[in-house]
Amino acid sequence: MVTSKSKRNPSAVSRASGRSRAPREFLVRFRGVRGSFPVCGPDVLKIGGNTSCVELRVNGHLIILDAGTGLVALGDDLIREHASFDDDPERRRPIRGVMLLTHAHHDHTQGFPFFKPAYLGTSTFHIFGPRIFNQDFRDIMSRAMLAPLFPVDLDEMTSTRNIHNIEEYMHVVLDPDEPSPRIFDIYRDPPATAGEGSVVITNLRNLAHPKGGCVNFRIQANGKSMVYATDVEGFVGGDSRLVAFARGADLLIHDAQYLPSEYSRMPVPTQGYGHSTFEMACQVAKAAGVGDLALFHHDPSHDDEAVRQKESDARRLFPRTFAAHEGMEVRL
Repeated sequence: MVTSKSKRNPSAVSRASGRSRAPREFLVRFRGVRGSFPVCGPDVLKIGGNTSCVELRVNGHLIILDAGTGLVALGDDLIREHASFDDDPERRRPIRGVMLLTHAHHDHTQGFPFFKPAYLGTSTFHIFGPRIFNQDFRDIMSRAMLAPLFPVDLDEMTSTRNIHNIEEYMHVVLDPDEPSPRIFDIYRDPPATAGEGSVVITNLRNLAHPKGGCVNFRIQANGKSMVYATDVEGFVGGDSRLVAFARGADLLIHDAQYLPSEYSRMPVPTQGYGHSTFEMACQVAKAAGVGDLALFHHDPSHDDEAVRQKESDARRLFPRTFAAHEGMEVRL
């Protein structure tokens, strides 16, 4: 079920501890849906102008997909919810969450230095991102916040940040009422056990994005699943690995930055830029047999009208398609 909410709706955000009011839920909330760089102006108000960030509330766990500028408003809402628990800061529940970053390009990380919960000493975040060119993801994040690029170093944030390199052989399991994830190496550890109410996160390394590729994520719980596949580019005949990874998902969030005419337009085609057209997204959705397709990572040059036209054109290829916009909620 897809619903629209206001872009900043603290009442819609569950408690800042990451614990949900409902014992079982799978809520997807779009916080930022643009690619490349944020935009503003009257012609983008309906779709929104913030870069990639998707908030999940799954069985009491807060999961954040990417840390573009959409993360800033999420952080503000979390801080307000945290303060609402008690007038005494000592009695407030800590903010906890899992952050899954697909890669380190600016439009997927530029909100993190302005994420207020990361400056709160009681907050704890488990952050997963890919090693790129043999560099640990923690070093990549740290370098983006070094002077003179930013006035605060990563290590000066007072929250607890456990930063992990994500690999395809890793499964991450979030258990009910357990704040810390369990990390499994499928080649070394016993099979990842996921009891009732657990959340299972798997990933797929996609190399069709310069330079170093990115990671796609699949989140499963309560018999439902969603796949987050931003910053991918299609292949002739479809991306067979992504199709297999997304098979049967209830929701596929797929990159659809370019129009087909832009993809091959001369003299500056966008082929090889690491992004898809809506036709590529529909091809994957159809081949994988997903329930719904969310077009994501909209080009900053596309105003509200252009995105709606893209949505309409895509529905001719895959009827259960919608263009993601800021504030949109999907309940699985």
